[in-house]
Amino acid sequence: MTGVQITMNNVLTSSASQRIISGMMRLSGRGHDEALAFLDYARDAGVRWFDHADIYGNGACESIFGEWLKSRRVRREELVIQSKCGIRPGIAYDCSAEYILNATDGILKRLGCDYLDVLLIHRPDVLWEPEEIAAAFQKLYDSGKVREFGVSNCNPAQIEYLQRKINQKIGYNQLQLSLAFAPMVSEGLETNTYSQNGLCRSLGVLDYCRLNDIRIQTWSPLQFGTFQGSFIDNPGYGPLNARLQEIAGKYQVSKAAVAAAWNLRLDRRLQVVLGTVNPVHFSDLLTASRVTLTREEWYGLYMAAGYSLP
Repeated sequence: MTGVQITMNNVLTSSASQRIISGMMRLSGRGHDEALAFLDYARDAGVRWFDHADIYGNGACESIFGEWLKSRRVRREELVIQSKCGIRPGIAYDCSAEYILNATDGILKRLGCDYLDVLLIHRPDVLWEPEEIAAAFQKLYDSGKVREFGVSNCNPAQIEYLQRKINQKIGYNQLQLSLAFAPMVSEGLETNTYSQNGLCRSLGVLDYCRLNDIRIQTWSPLQFGTFQGSFIDNPGYGPLNARLQEIAGKYQVSKAAVAAAWNLRLDRRLQVVLGTVNPVHFSDLLTASRVTLTREEWYGLYMAAGYSLP
């Protein structure tokens, strides 16, 4: 793998393979052979869930993945493949029935697959019409092109607005979450306080998803802000990195793995999307599945990240 040697002692268990998702956003940014080799490694390591979007690489990421499926003769039923649609570069958001249907056909063509396991609406669209989305979802479901549906970056009211018209259950919500970006956690813990972290920014999305059996998929588990960078070894997060290092030593994993394990500890059904396609970083992050943080460790990391408990 381009000179990189990785031992295969990080193979996921069958249960862990349902909680770790390999995000494909950066796949087209690597060389052709490197991209295919990364997918080989991810599969050999036990990863079975892969996350796409039609805008990732303007479709190139799905095309590369489709080439890998064909060249490696991967059995489709071995994998869970999901993709997202609804963002149109240069136009904004589009959740019309026509766009969803055409986008899904394009996704399937690039992947070389007959169906998606999951299709997500990528971003909430203030102009969306639930009846349009419902019609598209019904047609995709009846034709067998999509088996399950969900959303991404949506709050409870937006999901309710859609679900009242859609026959299929909205079963997934993909949301940003990390130690340094945890409004869905802090707003619940600091309810009825004057704290800025108690401000309701997600409208209680964590509890809503739990109540309605909607599986949360968390993205950017190492990021602070919105695409502002990683908090790992960032001098602005000194206390957090010190605490991460302490816990990493206990479990014999990296600080990044502990940070990903913090997400996993939040809810037993929660999934983590690992966005790296660097095999070394990916291998490192997979070890998060072996770590179950104690309550003291989980809350200690939360407070080291700058949050407080009332």
